[in-house]
Amino acid sequence: MKYSKATNYALHTMVYLITLPKSRTIGVQSLAEMQDLSPTYLSKILTKLAKGGLIESTPGVKGGYKVSKAKDEISFLDVIKTIEGESNLFNCSMDHNEGCMIENVMIEAEQNMKDDLANKFLIDIANKMEEKCINNIKGKAN
Repeated sequence: MKYSKATNYALHTMVYLITLPKSRTIGVQSLAEMQDLSPTYLSKILTKLAKGGLIESTPGVKGGYKVSKAKDEISFLDVIKTIEGESNLFNCSMDHNEGCMIENVMIEAEQNMKDDLANKFLIDIANKMEEKCINNIKGKAN
């Protein structure tokens, strides 16, 4: 299984946006620089995230992007589905009258993975990152 680079960048962007204070926005240029990406490429990802209802865009000089859903409700699956779409990873290429047993196994495995990703929240990663930064600062102070 392999997800696109866009999903990778979307997950990293979303984790960063979750760490921002609720009222703060950040522009595409700053987000792109953090990930060493083209602002044009990241803009396409941000558009998908906005259309998916995960972020919102504020126009203007002081505008930018921020999370639009409750931060503790955004799962890995939410982001992945927004970028990759809803199609199955596996589709049987054979024509079976009574269904394909191989496809059934693959669909079950894929559903298990989706269930797991639906229960993994980006806020948990953001909290771990903040905790790590705090511990690094405390370690340097000692």
